[in-house]
Amino acid sequence: MFGTFTVIAIFVACMGLFGLVSYTIVQRTREIGIRKVLGASVNSILQLLYKDFALLVLAAFVVAAPIAWYAVHQWLNGYAFRIGISPLFFLLPFIVVLIIAFATVSWLSIKAALMNPVNSLKTE
Repeated sequence: MFGTFTVIAIFVACMGLFGLVSYTIVQRTREIGIRKVLGASVNSILQLLYKDFALLVLAAFVVAAPIAWYAVHQWLNGYAFRIGISPLFFLLPFIVVLIIAFATVSWLSIKAALMNPVNSLKTE
């Protein structure tokens, strides 16, 4: 049951991130077109877009990790036999979330980076 709801929660979060990425790319279409006209490579445009969303995921981790550590620490203190909380319990999910975020961002970012800059600039 928990696994099913976890998958649903991850799917909803990915859909929200997908919507945020599509909105950002629509807002920055002209900037991407200008960068391509001035000689930017696809990799540099992808790095520009990835960096923005990596910072969002990092900020979420910085806020959530101490709160989660405190909550788990308080919960484990209620047991007679305690285990320590390893930083690996927080870093591994962070890496997985970062990979999921990059996979979500990749499709629209690559599509935006490969499009013809003329199409975005001729509406000016």
